[in-house]
Amino acid sequence: MTGRHRDGLPYAPVYRRVWDGPARAEAERIDRAWAEWTVLYSLGRRCFYAMAVWDGPRPVIVEDGTADGLKERMREAEMIRAIRLVPPSLARRGRLSSEAAGAGGWRSPGGRAA
Repeated sequence: MTGRHRDGLPYAPVYRRVWDGPARAEAERIDRAWAEWTVLYSLGRRCFYAMAVWDGPRPVIVEDGTADGLKERMREAEMIRAIRLVPPSLARRGRLSSEAAGAGGWRSPGGRAA
């Protein structure tokens, strides 16, 4: 409880309203569970936001209207980051399908077979 007062008038207790309490609490739970993210809930937009704390060329910020949707966006961003961190030699081996192998295999940018 907080209160109001003016000079000459007695102190009057006022109920302090917590806007969107369950959503804010859910944002705090997600923030504690996902160590590589900072999670916030916007009262003005009624939306969840997550900002990645890892280093990169650009900041990674995802948003969604629901907590479950936000977690899905966070997973997608982490998958994209993991794919980008894979060394090119491993990525090439992983993408080689039986179709490509039968058609002559991978070709390097110089035009030779890998």
